[in-house]
Amino acid sequence: MKQNTATIHFLPLLFLAILITPAVLPAADFWVSPTGADSNTGTASAPLANITTALEKWHYAQLRPGANSLDPLHVFLRGGFFSLTDVLHFQNKNPTVEISIEACPGENPVLSGGVKIAGWKKTTTTIPHLPDSARGKIWQANAPQCHGATVEIRQLWVNDRKAIRARNPGGENLARLVAWDKTNEVATIPASALAGITNPARLEMVVDQVWEIAVLRVKEIRLEGTNALLTFRQPESKIEFQHPWPPVTVTTNYQAPFFLANAIEFLDSPGEWFEDLAANKIYYWPLEGENMPHAEAIAPVLETLVQIEGMPDAPTTNIKFKDITFAHTTWLRPSVQGHVPLQTGMFMLDAHKLSPRGTSYAPKLDNVEWVGRPPAAVMVKYANHISFEGCTFEHLGSAGLDLESGTHNDLIQRCTFRDIGGNGIQLGEFSATNVETHTPFNPSDERVICSDEKILNSRFSDCANEDWGCAGIAAGYVRRATIAHNEIFDLPYTGISVGWGWTKTNNAARDNIILANRIHHVGEKLGDLGGIYTLSAQPGTVIAENSIADIVPSPYVPDPQHWFYLYLDEGSSYITVRDNWCLAEKFLKNANGPGNVWTNNGPQVSDQIKAAAGLEPIR
Repeated sequence: MKQNTATIHFLPLLFLAILITPAVLPAADFWVSPTGADSNTGTASAPLANITTALEKWHYAQLRPGANSLDPLHVFLRGGFFSLTDVLHFQNKNPTVEISIEACPGENPVLSGGVKIAGWKKTTTTIPHLPDSARGKIWQANAPQCHGATVEIRQLWVNDRKAIRARNPGGENLARLVAWDKTNEVATIPASALAGITNPARLEMVVDQVWEIAVLRVKEIRLEGTNALLTFRQPESKIEFQHPWPPVTVTTNYQAPFFLANAIEFLDSPGEWFEDLAANKIYYWPLEGENMPHAEAIAPVLETLVQIEGMPDAPTTNIKFKDITFAHTTWLRPSVQGHVPLQTGMFMLDAHKLSPRGTSYAPKLDNVEWVGRPPAAVMVKYANHISFEGCTFEHLGSAGLDLESGTHNDLIQRCTFRDIGGNGIQLGEFSATNVETHTPFNPSDERVICSDEKILNSRFSDCANEDWGCAGIAAGYVRRATIAHNEIFDLPYTGISVGWGWTKTNNAARDNIILANRIHHVGEKLGDLGGIYTLSAQPGTVIAENSIADIVPSPYVPDPQHWFYLYLDEGSSYITVRDNWCLAEKFLKNANGPGNVWTNNGPQVSDQIKAAAGLEPIR
């Protein structure tokens, strides 16, 4: 779906106001409410309806005689549901101007990229291909609309709970591949997994690839006895069968797991849903106790809610968000182009196995890839001193918060990240789409490097529930980042991942601090993971005083022992690892470079260090 934008245009004019109006104007306060009106004055008793209106009013006030655009702006949001139909763009080019968007005390404003689905009715007519077990139990409503068009969705939330897109097998179960033909780009599966489907329509196959998954749109189905042979659409088929890592393994000892999704034939359990685009309907089997005429059902229509972006020579600066909830985003790329990620959700645009091995920058390299970056609910680029305090990021189809490039001295503090499809936070450059992903990133213009970022006292749970290979916090080439006193749990893969490039070569990453985080119950679906995981040379980086426990691998992984509390992977160099508490000295140092120092890690670390890890008390 093409995403529309609502840009806040006034801020570039701040410089004109500064030159023209030297006098002083008191700070501007505006109140905004879901039940307000933009014809109001914006006071607490007569609030506006939209954030953009408050910003425009402030801008116009700056242009009046006697105004001074150096004065701060405070926008107070009343509690309730702000349904966004366009992305909010923020810019502030004046480092002495402060802008804050914050909740009124004790209230919970929600900036939502979703629409509420109403008009639910119990189905009384026959729905073709619906399983017999579901007949008489399905409710239906019209599919969501945005800008006059029906919207395809991949998520649906009912009464604040994420419903399950119809799939087979259901629950936590997975089926097993029978064969995987890389030459002819064919997957063989048990025919029973199709539940009688012969026309693929919008059917998808999600295959487990050790430390990632792939989402493949089925093109054709051919039945051969008790098996079914599947081919897939482009571009993902070519990428999936050409890339060597992560691998799909089918041997006599191990058959990679998979599930199928997005067919009405799979709508066979309470809590599942299916969108029929041809009929313009959503079908849902309610859980026991759910009253659909009174239920709050929300479908996402926007990929990104807020974008904060400046330029290298004129970064956006000094914007604070406090106690705001960002919710209900979609991500439709897998429905249009499939999704074949390399690691931490960075998806492959092209990939090849090298024969013979080697490139000019990596003589032993056996593969090359070019990757893209998934979207986030809030995206920040070329910005300084942006803060998120006490905010909640939840019910999101892809990443939560992305500090992408050229960001400095930003603060994420006492925030909550939960029910997120991808990475909770993405931080720093990974690889540009036109640069092979193993090429070290070391730009001559260091302003593009994300530096001096702080992620503190925040909670990450149930992240990566769409793309299992993502992490609670995924940092690429970052410098002087501090990730401290966070709690990270209930994840399918790694807790914290820092570094990119698989290289011992000097690059932009260095001097990062991963301190006193509490990480537990991670690695619940995939393998080859760490509570804390690193890549590439990072001089001066310190991993210290973290508590890591309760990593229990999934029964579907090829090697149940290939997980680690601390995992320094390819090229990791010049990193200090000290005083980290974990239940055993189960660590991996894979193809590391020089200069790593390991001191006092394991169950012998003091109880004081263990107890101090995680969220600090509010003082």
